[in-house]
Amino acid sequence: MSVITLNNQVQMPQLGFGTIMQFGNQVIDNVVFALNNGYKLIDTANRYGNEAEVGEGLKKSGLKREEYFLETKLGPTLYENDSAVDGTLERLGVDYIDLMILHHPVNNYIYAYKMLEKAYKEGKLRAIGISNFPVDKIQEILDGCEVVPAVMQVECHPYYPAEKVKAFCDEKGIKLQSWYPLGHGSADLINDPVFVSLAEKYGKNTVQIILRWHIQMGFGLVPGSKSPDHIRENAQIFDFCLGDDEMDLIASLNKHEPFYKVTPESLQRLAVTKCSFEE
Repeated sequence: MSVITLNNQVQMPQLGFGTIMQFGNQVIDNVVFALNNGYKLIDTANRYGNEAEVGEGLKKSGLKREEYFLETKLGPTLYENDSAVDGTLERLGVDYIDLMILHHPVNNYIYAYKMLEKAYKEGKLRAIGISNFPVDKIQEILDGCEVVPAVMQVECHPYYPAEKVKAFCDEKGIKLQSWYPLGHGSADLINDPVFVSLAEKYGKNTVQIILRWHIQMGFGLVPGSKSPDHIRENAQIFDFCLGDDEMDLIASLNKHEPFYKVTPESLQRLAVTKCSFEE
């Protein structure tokens, strides 16, 4: 498994398993399966409503705490809740979290980031980061922070390689992690003739080609799936390498448009929608 060295020297597995829209026994079983089939990073969030079950899966995996990397995201309605980090630790059933991220740039995210800094200094978090922040708001964090974000989680895939935010984050030593590595399962992306041709050449499927592109771009990535077969396949991307000309060909597919559209209405919904355990 390849790793990314963060700006505080913490080693983060490059490939992770995403748990969005998975609940109950399904997410428990899939976390166990992922950790025993090529993954060492598990990604969740307060807003996913499954942290307790993810924690149960971590325990059932049989791995020691130091053998996996756990990341979660602080929900916007908790940005001024001083007990939010401790509550997250309790739900997950762990003593520390490897990476905690602010989920969206709404509400009092400056106060929330200072909460993460405090928890980081106390040893409750090994690294801190942000998600979905545009460049101007990342700069706002940088202007007032004591701890530079280690990770920026963002929509990223061959149709939208987030080049603007990537260039900015590269300059600041912030690593990018893709939360839409397959473009939200876009049929156009997955069935693009470029990936069909490369899949035939390498004896892989098109999803594996796209995920391999992420690896070679230096992105972290957290693909999710409810299917054990797909979870296993998504981790089988370290036994081949795309050529420079093939990476250039994939670069030509850039459409410069994300699938996830940010609007004032969507930001307002994010600002007021509570996590399930708050209701």
